[in-house]
Amino acid sequence: MRPHRTIKGHIHYTSDKPGRQGQERGREHYTITVHGDGRRTLRAHCEIDDAPNVLRDVVLTLDRQWRTRDAFVRLSVGDQTVGSSWFLFSDDHAECEGWTQERGRISERVDYDRQPAIFGTHPIQGDAWHLHSVDRSQGPRVQVYDRFLMSSLDHRGATGPSLVWHDAGMKVEYVGEERVTVGAGSFDAWHFCYGERDSGRMGSNETGEHPPYEVWVTADDDFILLKAQVSGYMMTRYELVNLERYPLPD
Repeated sequence: MRPHRTIKGHIHYTSDKPGRQGQERGREHYTITVHGDGRRTLRAHCEIDDAPNVLRDVVLTLDRQWRTRDAFVRLSVGDQTVGSSWFLFSDDHAECEGWTQERGRISERVDYDRQPAIFGTHPIQGDAWHLHSVDRSQGPRVQVYDRFLMSSLDHRGATGPSLVWHDAGMKVEYVGEERVTVGAGSFDAWHFCYGERDSGRMGSNETGEHPPYEVWVTADDDFILLKAQVSGYMMTRYELVNLERYPLPD
């Protein structure tokens, strides 16, 4: 018997913009290892075709309490290497060692009183994992994340990678339970939204405001991204089109 579980997925990125509805604009292939002690590692290869194209390779490890322990991000924009960095997290600080085209060799340390609930590295499956920290026990409601760390504040994750604080605050709404069907099959799902649903807000990459971002994940302990949609200026959709899990879940 192997001491771990393996999950493999393929997420299809499509446009929702007028004249481009349904057109492929990128893709994400990932493998997740869930160890017997509860640790889990995401290995994601992300491609955004819209110019300048973005290629991102991420390895992200969480412990059994879903706290970030370490990560690696390698980034290419416009077919040129932008940076490559390794991250380490402890209970009271985070470190980054890397190289970026903009800054050269970097060595960073960020101290905190309590480890942030989120470290954003920009894979769509990584966004789904963040939702594990949302309290669903009181039913649908909005919660606020005041401050957390990211590898890039750009909405496409196309800068850095380095340690940067997201200080603007972020609302996350737990919407409820649903049954959804995607290319990979039909699943019981939990529905969330980053930002304010139906707010009509466009958001801006220049100001740091992200448009509403609705996400559906498997209603189980794996938090696998099933589908997502971003409105506003981004107008994009994401869908899980293939999923393999072995051994099969109980």
